[in-house]
Amino acid sequence: MKYFHLIWAALFRRKTRTILTLMSVLAAFLLFGMLDAVRVAFNSGGEAAGVDRMVVSSKYSIIQGLPQSLVARVQATPGVKNLTWANWFGGYYQDRKNQMVNIAIDPNYFDIYPEFSLPPEQLQKFRETRTGALVGEALAKRWGWKIGDKIPISGAIYPNKATGDTNWSFDLVGLFKAKDDKQRGAEQQLFFRWDYFDEANSYGAHEVGWLIVQVADPNKSDEVAKAIDAISANSDHETRTQTELAFQLSFAKQLGDIGLIVSAIMGAVFFTLLLLTGNTMAQAVRERIPELATLKTMGFSDVSLLLLVFAEAVLLIVIGGSLGLGLVALLLPMIGAASGGMLQLPPVGLGTWVTGLLMMLGIGVLVGALPAVRAMRLNIVDALAGR
Repeated sequence: MKYFHLIWAALFRRKTRTILTLMSVLAAFLLFGMLDAVRVAFNSGGEAAGVDRMVVSSKYSIIQGLPQSLVARVQATPGVKNLTWANWFGGYYQDRKNQMVNIAIDPNYFDIYPEFSLPPEQLQKFRETRTGALVGEALAKRWGWKIGDKIPISGAIYPNKATGDTNWSFDLVGLFKAKDDKQRGAEQQLFFRWDYFDEANSYGAHEVGWLIVQVADPNKSDEVAKAIDAISANSDHETRTQTELAFQLSFAKQLGDIGLIVSAIMGAVFFTLLLLTGNTMAQAVRERIPELATLKTMGFSDVSLLLLVFAEAVLLIVIGGSLGLGLVALLLPMIGAASGGMLQLPPVGLGTWVTGLLMMLGIGVLVGALPAVRAMRLNIVDALAGR
């Protein structure tokens, strides 16, 4: 800290250049923080222990259905308190750009989802109406729907026996709401009856997409999961029981190895950052050669100059990187709120900060290495003579 004023003065000797470089470092670590949040989200949720709700799906593909006959066998598994099931439908409203989350559900679906608020009379109406649909309040507000409306949905996969095409029509009988503001994204869904879907669908009859199991004792959820998967072992419909989060993330993982994609992007970003900041530091030291030579004549040792330049490089990266990660910490909750809860990324945790700080120090040392060595080896006579 004794020479901090010298380091600070040298760093902001050319304010415009330093500010632009800081913005580049900030942008790099902003991207790092965002992508690391994505990585944490995709790598979490794998452990079943301690959860009271799990999803049973095909072991081989999340789009492969399971026989409906499996429902009773899973329900009879020791430790299973309640069970429901669902099928992915997809589709869009009016225009292909209006893709929606449409899911065919068992009428008892809401029994094990207490986080949703739905008036009892509307739930009863849903159970009595073959073509009934329940819609999240956010989705209804988005399209201006109200109870009693007929909602035409065009599917992308399942043809309707009645029409011969993939056009389906549902009667809006209820609006559900997420009790927790953080789960507002769940209100962007449309649910309709699985039995209607099963009867009207042209193929894949008597198949369920996945089962949702509620366990009696969350501490034994791992044991229950293994018992459920043992039911279908060595069959043509082997299952994998996992947490809801892991199941949801598996949809996106079908696109590719998320971890590899994130690593490749970050590698490219930080390689570019090394070149940029390395050039900035080299130019800054080259411009100050006479000043560094003067410091040597005043008694500064070679090691002192080496450390001063290293400190300048590290400080440049740490300031920009810290601002970037700090900005990420502010933006992540705002992104979740702006998306209506559809995109929920974890906050910047201690692990991200520690990794980020280590990267800042490492990059600072790398970009400062050559300029620092040059400053240490500086010949006073040649430097003052301009050679």
